[in-house]
Amino acid sequence: MTSPRAPQAPAPGAVRRKAIAVSDHTLVRERMLHPDRPLPLVIEPAVTGVDLVEWAAGHREALERKVLEHGAILFRGFPCKTVERFEQVIASLSPGALEYMFRASPRTRVGGNIYTSTDYPADQRIFPHNEHSYSPRFPLRLFFYCHQPSETGGETPVGSTREVLRRIRPEIRERFREKKVLYVRNYGDGFGLPWQTVFQTEDRGEVAAYCASVGIEIAWKPDNRLRTTQVGPAIVRHPRTGEEVWFNHATFFHVSTLPEEIRGPLTASFADDELPTNTFYGDGSPIEPEVLAELREAYLASLVKFPWQQGDVLFIDNMLCVHGRESYTGKRAILTGMAEAQLSKDLEHGPRAAPDERPLSTGDIR
Repeated sequence: MTSPRAPQAPAPGAVRRKAIAVSDHTLVRERMLHPDRPLPLVIEPAVTGVDLVEWAAGHREALERKVLEHGAILFRGFPCKTVERFEQVIASLSPGALEYMFRASPRTRVGGNIYTSTDYPADQRIFPHNEHSYSPRFPLRLFFYCHQPSETGGETPVGSTREVLRRIRPEIRERFREKKVLYVRNYGDGFGLPWQTVFQTEDRGEVAAYCASVGIEIAWKPDNRLRTTQVGPAIVRHPRTGEEVWFNHATFFHVSTLPEEIRGPLTASFADDELPTNTFYGDGSPIEPEVLAELREAYLASLVKFPWQQGDVLFIDNMLCVHGRESYTGKRAILTGMAEAQLSKDLEHGPRAAPDERPLSTGDIR
């Protein structure tokens, strides 16, 4: 997949190369992976023997500013070779990895709260999305670690949600802002994940308690099947920058986004509200096909791809950066961890800038 080139726009740090100095030594260097795109920022060791865990912990505030500016940082060339080391990197940049709850894709826990990235067949692409943006509780930060790159393909494209939002027409933004998004999920019908996997329990009472705590409505169907519905915002405010962010699963969960070979059998077998996942406007009305086509184009036009290298660690602000997956051949081991839980209800009506202020923009961070 070749991503269309975005319109030329000032990209923060696009042509500058800077180094972060520690004491009298320059230990790392940074550069933009693509001169005309704001992400990812690449940080590499300038000398041998730089410990990523120790260095990142000592520069956490600076890295926080940089991930807010760019949306994603790629740490490349550091000796990160184990799951344990990856989990230590996460702990150096956040309060620590979270458990994967209210699941939407198959993953395998490999240690602690570190998981495989989505366990879909190698020939399938995964459409770009923000992790858990369908969920009332989601991670602010996302980490990927390349333990083994694939023989061909297998990239994890990333894109700026700032770019996605810019590409969506104002009237569509306002429609979603007013109506929000209705998510409908059905479990146990032979497609998708069973509810026992999604909620990590066999106890229906635990499912009910969790859903009630986060505003998800449940309906038990015959044969121990389950349907959940919830209405969530399409646009929220970033808790650190105050800017509005397009952050939802309206496009990713909609049946029309699936490849035809998957979509066809599903739509032939299930009504729209019986599909494993589907989305509507918050009032239950269907999202227009032309709107969904525009949204898909906005996501795809934002993407930047790069081949993984063994030991790469990708640090993402999950609200500022979307990610996907390309098809691949050969073995591939990309691991992931999530951190800093947020509640979407706390951000839907988040703090707005005072009249004489403005939200923090990419040009404000130095």
